Amino acid sequence: MIVVTGANGKLGRKVVEELLKRVPAGNIGVSVRDVNTAEDLKERGVRVRQGNFDDSESLLHAFEEASQVLLISSHSLGEVAVRQHQTAIDSAKKAGVGRLLYTSQMFSSATSHFPPMNVHAATEEMLKSSGMAFTSLRNGFYAASAMMWMGDALKTGKLIAPEDGPVAWTSHSDLAEGTAVILTEQRYDGITPHLTASEAIDMGRIASIASKVLNRPIRRIVVSDDEYRNH
Repeated sequence: MIVVTGANGKLGRKVVEELLKRVPAGNIGVSVRDVNTAEDLKERGVRVRQGNFDDSESLLHAFEEASQVLLISSHSLGEVAVRQHQTAIDSAKKAGVGRLLYTSQMFSSATSHFPPMNVHAATEEMLKSSGMAFTSLRNGFYAASAMMWMGDALKTGKLIAPEDGPVAWTSHSDLAEGTAVILTEQRYDGITPHLTASEAIDMGRIASIASKVLNRPIRRIVVSDDEYRNH
């Protein structure tokens, strides 16, 4: 059985939908904080169990009979997230899970100035130390995050941000499909290649795409870091 944690989230739910295209529903389980929100999956034959990263006993129950578990990273930050991931890893090992897959990020690093990357790096080290077979999915930056950088641009027509470089913004749908393939075909031991979109684009290009979609101009305006903070 393949068990997916966080199966009500943007990525988790899409992974489950992709798995349902590839394996029988009875071979899929989900671990969610509120089982009532996954009632539709239960009706389709998916095993639904309550699981919480702060409750090892609930995870043991959620991971029961799992050959593989997809651990979708916690929404918490810093030491809290690291502790939660350690609980999930320990629970998976105790439950006898054959392989643990984790949603890391392509810039995972213990020295990064972007705090989530520190959590990913710490989690990868815990996976290496666990003695379990694991796959760390080095996902690209979620394309949905690009919308946050746009700020009020859709209303004002001005995309205001500091200087930037190109980013391989990657959709949840593409990552979900790739993850489902890796799970069902059991590809990759350890850390995967970067799982990103095929093209990297900067904010100017995002403004151009938004202009075409909206059929009205969205201007890219570069400001200093201080100006951006004040704005």
